[in-house]
Amino acid sequence: MIEIKHLHKIFDDKAVLSDINTTFESGKTNLIIGQSGSGKTVLMKCIVGLLTPEKGEVLYDNRNLLDMNKHQIKDLRREIGMIFQSSALFDSLDVLQNVMLPLNMFSSKTYIEREKRAKFCLNRVKLSEAKDKFPGEISGGMQKRVAIARAIALNPKYLFCDEPNSGLDPKTSLVIDELIHGITEEYNTTTIINTHDMNSVIDIGDSIIFICKSHIEWSGNKDEVLHSKNKELNNFIFSSDILRKVKDLEFNKE
Repeated sequence: MIEIKHLHKIFDDKAVLSDINTTFESGKTNLIIGQSGSGKTVLMKCIVGLLTPEKGEVLYDNRNLLDMNKHQIKDLRREIGMIFQSSALFDSLDVLQNVMLPLNMFSSKTYIEREKRAKFCLNRVKLSEAKDKFPGEISGGMQKRVAIARAIALNPKYLFCDEPNSGLDPKTSLVIDELIHGITEEYNTTTIINTHDMNSVIDIGDSIIFICKSHIEWSGNKDEVLHSKNKELNNFIFSSDILRKVKDLEFNKE
């Protein structure tokens, strides 16, 4: 579990995050949504320690990130997995070597043990047959699955996903969503996802916060998000013709 308490972040005298209070629960996919520039990416960067807030607390199971020394932060990094928007695979390494990278950096296990763990993770994302291929030889969806395998290689307690469906077609996006959601439940991971993908919101949004104008405008889950009376949230969600039609259909049913 990760708790955020009274978090404030300011850039050039402008409040980007104002008094953010929320809890990201273990075993659930916790989604952060909002328009570009709303502050959701800044929030994730503050949570993982890439940015330092002016005020507030970031508690990893009651351990305040902002009070940690360099040694404690390094230990915490071993408990964190990251899935980047671009996948961020190394073109010069094959798929298996990419997945082994965090194990080589942070694990004291033997090479055979590290290789076995990497192969297990590739099998978990159904990519065992691609272990000897290079990133340029596989599809974008497969690259995202490799990124997921790498992110879970160290069996992290906390998993961060920055727009994991960016650039993917709807069918492949569903595969990625189901994979992340399944891993989250299977390992009781605290998973936090930044996303613009409304399919993800509706399908796997166990817990959702909507950031608007530097603060949390709304919070709820996938069962509530389409029925909210919050004007700012509705303007964001139903910005497309397709989703407006979905809303109309739901309204007519009632």
